[in-house]
Amino acid sequence: MATVPSLYRRVLPSPPAVDFTSPDGKRLFAEALEGGTMEGFFSLASCFQTQSEPAFCGLASLAVVLNALAIDPGRRWKGPWRWFDESMLDCCKPLDKVKAQGITFGKVACLAHCSGADVQPFRANQITVDDLRRHLIRCTSCRDCHLIASYHRKPLKQTGTGHFSPIGGYHAGQDMALILDVACFKYPPHWVPLPLLWEAMNTIDESTRLVRGFMLISRHNAAPSALYTVSCRDESWKSMAKYCVEDLPDLLKAESLGNVRTILSRFIDSLPANAGSFIKWVVKVRRKEDEGSCLSKEKERLSVKENVLQQVRDTKLFMIVHDLQCAHIQCCNGSSSSEDSVTRIVASVCSQGAAMLSGKLASSDGFCCRETRFKGKGVQANGGGPNTVISGSVVSEGNEQGVDMPPLSMSPCNSNMGNEIIKYPSSTDVLTVLLLALHPSTWFSIMDEKLKGEFQTLVSTDNLPDVLKQEIIHLRRQLYYLKACKDEEI
Repeated sequence: MATVPSLYRRVLPSPPAVDFTSPDGKRLFAEALEGGTMEGFFSLASCFQTQSEPAFCGLASLAVVLNALAIDPGRRWKGPWRWFDESMLDCCKPLDKVKAQGITFGKVACLAHCSGADVQPFRANQITVDDLRRHLIRCTSCRDCHLIASYHRKPLKQTGTGHFSPIGGYHAGQDMALILDVACFKYPPHWVPLPLLWEAMNTIDESTRLVRGFMLISRHNAAPSALYTVSCRDESWKSMAKYCVEDLPDLLKAESLGNVRTILSRFIDSLPANAGSFIKWVVKVRRKEDEGSCLSKEKERLSVKENVLQQVRDTKLFMIVHDLQCAHIQCCNGSSSSEDSVTRIVASVCSQGAAMLSGKLASSDGFCCRETRFKGKGVQANGGGPNTVISGSVVSEGNEQGVDMPPLSMSPCNSNMGNEIIKYPSSTDVLTVLLLALHPSTWFSIMDEKLKGEFQTLVSTDNLPDVLKQEIIHLRRQLYYLKACKDEEI
């Protein structure tokens, strides 16, 4: 079989590009630096990396930008170090598929959001070159915002097709942008005329039939959520999104809905069969770190998390959902009355928790719990007693890792609602929060006006404590944004 000839870089087509390291490139850099539109360059340069696969340009661009913004990934890269790497950016599309097919504009925006950044995406056919220039000047004049361009190489007379790269600076006098090409093995960093870059952005991605563009990535101004978050890593996201946006409003049009409990029962009983796979991503669960207690590094956050959980359980909605679960699941004697949706959710969350906590997030199919036991040991917060966690060993691909995880909704009816020290969410908590996080328009389909008003009052966020209200708003925003990203609607 014939072998593919090896290549060492390409000659940069100039014009239109100007090599960053050439005399003209250095002059443009010095003048732009003097003009104040190179503020983000040094943080990008200090974290810059070459894409590790020919199709990883989107992942490499995002990893560079996330590290330049000093966003903590919240999980280890190698050894004890937390650092964004292409291999960690797999929540919106499996890495093997990215390696084979590349990644789309919407998926990169989705990844940025899932990784804790604030994202503003712009399609080129929805803006003008003047809009691009204005955003670029603002972004390159500060240190807390970076621009990733999605463009076709052909207008720049370069070989190849669609590509992603961060923009490192802007020269106002020459109206040129500095592309920090993450395919360093192919082209060096180079300056290009901004109108030409916009033309390269204003091209069709054949895989989506949508126009390319650019996105502004920055740090969140608001603090991250204390407990509840969502990811579109699991494909159950699609069925859950369809259920909440399309199916549920249709179910609510039925004339047989006599009261609030009937509506909630209809909601729970009609959940998709794979709802548990989605719900395990809605709630953020802590995982064991290093040698110490799995909670030893989060003492300062325990109080906030406990408050959020208690505030959820103080709502009238939680009490109704809790009672409905107890009616469906005879947990007091250890048997279930039926294999309903709630039962599936509980079983799914508990069985898949070990895979999630072990850090092997792509799939739980290959996991087995070699040993599982209860232990009453954990961090004490505000003088409280020890919390109970499930400790076990997870085996995956021949490797064994100890994990500690909370007993998620093992027996919702056994809860002592008045005296229990709450540190972890149950399935009742998660279902309650999901109901609160659904868009208010979801309930407009209820035909009976009096019942509609009663239910809207029940799920309203108006009178919630501020901390819980912010959690709900955060989750609602994530639900909307991740659906839009995944459906390439941004």
